[in-house]
Amino acid sequence: MNLPIAAPPQGLAALEARLRQDLAWLELPAKNWVTPRHVDGKPVLDVAIVGGGMAGLAAAASLTHLGINAPIFDQAPAGFEGPWATTARMETLRSPKQLTGPALGLPALTFRAWFESQFGSEAWEALDKIPRLQWMDYLRWYRRVLDLDVRNEHRIRAVLPRADRLVQLEIESPAGRSTVLARRVVLATGRDGLGGAYVPDFARKLPRNRWAHSSDVMDYATLAGKRVGVVGAGASAMDSAATALEAGAASVDLLIRRQDIPRINKGKGAGNPGLTHGHLTLPDEWKWKIRHYINAAQVPPPRGSTLRVSRHPNARFNLGAGVQDLAMVDDEIRVTTPKGVFALDFLIFSTGFRIDWTARPEFAALAPHVRAWGDRYVPPAGQEDQELHDSPDLGAVFELQEKTPGACPGLDRVHCFSYPAALTQGTISGDIPAISEGAKRLAQGIAGLFYREDVATHYANMEAFSEPEVFGDEWVPAPAPAPIAQSETAQ
Repeated sequence: MNLPIAAPPQGLAALEARLRQDLAWLELPAKNWVTPRHVDGKPVLDVAIVGGGMAGLAAAASLTHLGINAPIFDQAPAGFEGPWATTARMETLRSPKQLTGPALGLPALTFRAWFESQFGSEAWEALDKIPRLQWMDYLRWYRRVLDLDVRNEHRIRAVLPRADRLVQLEIESPAGRSTVLARRVVLATGRDGLGGAYVPDFARKLPRNRWAHSSDVMDYATLAGKRVGVVGAGASAMDSAATALEAGAASVDLLIRRQDIPRINKGKGAGNPGLTHGHLTLPDEWKWKIRHYINAAQVPPPRGSTLRVSRHPNARFNLGAGVQDLAMVDDEIRVTTPKGVFALDFLIFSTGFRIDWTARPEFAALAPHVRAWGDRYVPPAGQEDQELHDSPDLGAVFELQEKTPGACPGLDRVHCFSYPAALTQGTISGDIPAISEGAKRLAQGIAGLFYREDVATHYANMEAFSEPEVFGDEWVPAPAPAPIAQSETAQ
């Protein structure tokens, strides 16, 4: 049997040339066609995107391809957008390497193309999972090769919908404070972007320097020689525990409420194109039922992340050890659980995120007005779910909707393209598997809204269009036919 010869790497330059050719063949990006707006002599942005992580990049690329200008504002320094090179601590992504992610249907834009162009097909076949920092390198390349307009170190201080169908952004950057107006704003702010880290109330019993959330920016080297507790058993708990152990922690106790660690990723079993494209139009009860079932079953930690912890002899998996109480006794943390009392030096809460508009000062103008699912939907008994209750009740184009109609004009010009959109839209705005489908749905929807708003202008432009395709010199008019004699007509 003759095996195919592995293709040698061609280099990024060759891949980028191919991508440019693909885009040219598809006539992408389209020319800007959105009716320009000006206020006080200053141009108004078509769309402003808040957040330059994977979702923000995919949204900007999709909008740009449809001829819509969409600069990104991100508070991080260039190349450090999103969690990958900052607060994420996994060794590899959990998503299968072959998923196309934010490639938008362009083969030359996939991670695989980027990887093979540099390391070859044999290296691809040998690769198990995508290293976390390599994924960040890919996203940096994605931004560069698509020439996306990302404005780094721009922190959004306020998002202010206006009655004149614009959204005002108050921004702080190295150049100082500024105000930007946009016709639409997309919040691509990640898992914590509509609230923040969830920490149980009993954490307040501890000094702030004795605990952290797994999403905090933190130097784990400070845990060397310390007894560390990690609350939780999900992916971030394993990553935090492993990082602490690798940094030289004296011990790590995982404090796990359940009697067993979840084994099966139910969300993975549900994933197919039908759900990706059909979730939006499902009845409310089915949307809630599906998302609640996945939440209740919980997503297991990746096998590799769990083994990364268990290979350390000073790691302990304490099942059925949910935290009941905390106290500082002398200089140590005492954690009371059904399994007994643990004496620790530092505690890490791997307890996920919450949706809470009031926790984000930049959303103060939105917080009282955003309609959540809990404002209009009551689930069946036994399906109560705080995350779903707090999830924004979005429109078909990810737009926010008012709790009280007319109370916040312009609110529907703010679009939520981050993980909390999952209940309304499905998981197409925060995770790798269907991010391209979500970005294209968002961009196509916004394009349609722009056209509908300015249809009279576009109609007038059509009427005024005067570029001829036929000039009148393409033919010679035939002479009129000769008259027919009367005798001939009588016959």
